[in-house]
Amino acid sequence: MEKKNEKAVLLLENNEIFKGKIAGNKKLCVGEIIFNTSITGYQEIITDPSYFNQIVLLTSPHIGNTGINYEDNESKSVYLNGLILKDIYNNPNHYKCKKKFKNFLIKKKIISIYDIDTRKLVKILRNLGTQIGCIFEDKKKNYKIAKKKILDFKNNIKLKKNKKISTKKIYIWKKSKFINNYNIEKNKEKLILIVYDYGVKFNILKIFSKYNCKIVVVPSNTKMKKILKYNPHGILLSNGPGNPIEYSKEIKIVKEILSKTKIPILGICLGHQLLSLSVGLKIKKMKFGHHGSNHPVKEIKTNKIFITSQNHNFSVLHKKNNKNIKITHISLLDNTIQGIYIKKRNVIGFQGHPEGSPGPHDAKKILINFLKIMKKYKKNREK
Repeated sequence: MEKKNEKAVLLLENNEIFKGKIAGNKKLCVGEIIFNTSITGYQEIITDPSYFNQIVLLTSPHIGNTGINYEDNESKSVYLNGLILKDIYNNPNHYKCKKKFKNFLIKKKIISIYDIDTRKLVKILRNLGTQIGCIFEDKKKNYKIAKKKILDFKNNIKLKKNKKISTKKIYIWKKSKFINNYNIEKNKEKLILIVYDYGVKFNILKIFSKYNCKIVVVPSNTKMKKILKYNPHGILLSNGPGNPIEYSKEIKIVKEILSKTKIPILGICLGHQLLSLSVGLKIKKMKFGHHGSNHPVKEIKTNKIFITSQNHNFSVLHKKNNKNIKITHISLLDNTIQGIYIKKRNVIGFQGHPEGSPGPHDAKKILINFLKIMKKYKKNREK
């Protein structure tokens, strides 16, 4: 536990300084600062592998009021570098609670700064874009170290991605009893789904297992020949962190699958971006990205609006006169592409998180449609 007199500092790359209190680990951390506007789901956010190498600012004013439970983790570890909070509530009141939030920070060795003006910080990020920041104990010697760490991080920002994040071995996902209140119907027939793990969230695996899928999770660089041995009815390209352009080996594999097989593919978040790059679309880095659970997305065909969970710093660019690619969804915040469909190929990409836990679940239609495509593919192959 932190002592009353222990203070923390957040230093931005523009030399702006925020002073607050420290919780959790005391070791200095550096990373890209992004803000997430979700008012629920802090445990899922903190354990999401997509936040690798980032410092996450949670805009909800109170964090920790429901504590930590055994059900809501999105991975076995914590990949973010640090947390920025307005306030920590350390007397949780929830029937699932097994651990206090501050104790969780200590166990997972996460440094957190709290009791700062988070509104002011969000305004800086919205105006200037994503900033590199450093959190450290308020000691004179640490200021100079922090400045050097920020500069080093900025000059070496390339993602050391899958060595730490992707699974190292192929494994079969075991069914979980925890499904986070996601109302679904089971399939009668068994469907085999290959999941390329770029930083996959548990809730994706939980949902597809509830749909009676046999889920085979494979490392991000698994070659096509290996996955074909499982005779899959579908392939899922998972979420994950970082710049999609740096996933050159993964993109090459997706291109090969697209050109040599007819297996249905669903790309979610980073998977959507890798899929888009594989079919010739381009990617750009956004000013401060989309991070939250209240992002409106329009389905172009029906004009229906989904409220979605989002977590990405890069977006797919429009490309005119491409007859093979259909844009299916757009963001109503900035008109960026949120969904694509590869014609005559049963391939879907979706930028948001239809599996988002704790929600919203408006976009679960994406998963249901993909399951229908998998079932149709299975029947046609059996004929």
